[in-house]
Amino acid sequence: QVQLVESGGGLVQAGGSLRLSCTASGRTFSSYAMGWFRQAPGKGREFVSAFTQIDGLTYYADSVKGRFTISRDNAKNTLYLQMNSLKPEDTAVYYCAALNGYIGRARPTLRAAREYDVWGQGTQVTVSS
Repeated sequence: QVQLVESGGGLVQAGGSLRLSCTASGRTFSSYAMGWFRQAPGKGREFVSAFTQIDGLTYYADSVKGRFTISRDNAKNTLYLQMNSLKPEDTAVYYCAALNGYIGRARPTLRAAREYDVWGQGTQVTVSS
């Protein structure tokens, strides 16, 4: 089983940048997809970005497209989320997640939290206006 640990959150002013990291340990970092989600107080868990391992494709929510970039370093077993031009509405707890595979079920959309098998503990991002 893969364990995921996020880091890099913090307090930043609007317009600033942060880079989140998600380090995997345990079994080989070879999930079908890795994703970032966020959850603001009183709201559900929202898709932010995803990355499919087999083809290297990236996916973004419309709200972050052009501002956030997902990437990974295989040698370090680490997934990143570079966040630029941050806005107060980006304030949330950010979670890293792994989708192990989908044998025997429909191809995942990558945008639904229920599709993911393993979650990190989350890291707080606060953007002040």
